Amino acid sequence: MPKIKTNSGAKKRFALTGSGRIKRKHAFKSHILTKKTKKQKRNLTHFALIAKVDEGNVKALLALK
Repeated sequence: MPKIKTNSGAKKRFALTGSGRIKRKHAFKSHILTKKTKKQKRNLTHFALIAKVDEGNVKALLALK
């Protein structure tokens, strides 16, 4: 059986935490920032964890499963 390749788009967007969860960045932080409030931009800076229902799909893309 050949090895499963990691999806190159997913490896740029997701990272594994120490506890095994997958972290992601928030969307809407790349451009058209003038109309967004400082509070909104500041809150989009932090990382978030992906939802439990999506973990299986993302782990398959990252060839972790």
